[in-house]
Amino acid sequence: MIIKVNDKMQNNYTYELTEPIGKNFHKDFKPELTPKEMLEMGIFGGKYMTDCINEFPKDWFEKAKLDPTGHNPNINFFKVNASQPLSVWKKKGWIHPDDPRGWFQWYCRYYMGRRHEDDDRQIKRWMAINRHIMQIKKNCLKGIWTCRPKQRQAVLHWAYDSRKI
Repeated sequence: MIIKVNDKMQNNYTYELTEPIGKNFHKDFKPELTPKEMLEMGIFGGKYMTDCINEFPKDWFEKAKLDPTGHNPNINFFKVNASQPLSVWKKKGWIHPDDPRGWFQWYCRYYMGRRHEDDDRQIKRWMAINRHIMQIKKNCLKGIWTCRPKQRQAVLHWAYDSRKI
């Protein structure tokens, strides 16, 4: 299946879905949350993906916590800001031109079945978040969500379920 994207950040970008939705992930890539679950929990201050919802399944957005007017940390599951501006991500070279909104856009497309030249790099970045999980485990009692909420929200942004830590 070919997906055609026509939004303000990617006019006429197309990609092919070569795997079934939510299946056949790289052996080292084991996200704990689906994009739909992440959007329902509250991520990226509710701003992320508000301008490209037509690209993804409608049911992902039925209960999504979004704020198309701007970044609102109160929408986040842990009610804290754990995001850096997209400009920082661009400056650090973390943005691939095919996924101009960053890692979560890559993950949504990967989840849908797209496989891409940037997969290995993004999976390595996802694996590196484990250092934050270790810090939460080291410094917090299990289930105490008020401990390190910013770090827990950041981990959530990377599809790890920080409620289980």
